[in-house]
Amino acid sequence: MPQARSSAVARPDDLPVVEKVDTGFLDSLLGYNARRAALAVIELFLQRMAVYQLRPVDFSVLSLIVHNPGITSRQLCTTLGILPPNLVSLVGTLEKRQLIERKPHPRDGRATGLHPTAAAQKLMRQAERTAAELEQEVADRLTPGEQKTLLRLLRKVYQRP
Repeated sequence: MPQARSSAVARPDDLPVVEKVDTGFLDSLLGYNARRAALAVIELFLQRMAVYQLRPVDFSVLSLIVHNPGITSRQLCTTLGILPPNLVSLVGTLEKRQLIERKPHPRDGRATGLHPTAAAQKLMRQAERTAAELEQEVADRLTPGEQKTLLRLLRKVYQRP
């Protein structure tokens, strides 16, 4: 036998209507605001880096290799906060694209240095120019003093003392 509907069921006229979304609590959270800012920039970054076939992590790793020829995988992991297993496939992909070469480390026989190829250097000159232009577009929303303060404060959040 079917159950009778309760008379306590809310009618559509009794339900609240949200006219203006209250984001007060979320707006008070550092992580929420940092993530929203990052998402806004990353969306544009992904669009602009597609021509170079670089994701943010690829860009970061390749930039460090170009600016630090001979850097080790351990140094990359430490600097970028990447887990070693995740870096292995990324380095392999960059090597298959002929953007990096592995060479013996001059002082540590167990380590391998990662070196950029000429193709990587050319690619990163273009990609870094594109990234700098994007950063300038985003930074134009802030005064030079605000930019400097924001960078200082962001670093203070994620760097260990």
